[in-house]
Amino acid sequence: MTEAAAGIDARDPGLQPERTRLAWRRTTLSCTVVAVLAVKLAVSDEITAVGITGLALSALVWIGFLAVAHRRIRSLSPARPQPLSHRGALLAAFCTIALAVFGAALIW
Repeated sequence: MTEAAAGIDARDPGLQPERTRLAWRRTTLSCTVVAVLAVKLAVSDEITAVGITGLALSALVWIGFLAVAHRRIRSLSPARPQPLSHRGALLAAFCTIALAVFGAALIW
């Protein structure tokens, strides 16, 4: 077996999986801050049906993002973590965009 082929099988993960795990945690923290600010915004003024709807949708999107992030963080544990699936990437992007849209809707 050549040295290049042996290098494919044996992988020194280094710190890359840890950096990726920390990046997902920071992103989760940012989404949590946005969700908390949405709650504060929805309850600070008079409570309206639009505010409650925006708050409920923001909470639903936040929970969806937490599920995606938690699943990704757990998948980074092995020495050879699997790449992020297309479905997971699309869901994370959708949750991020939806949280921004719902937050903007609460402001107006």
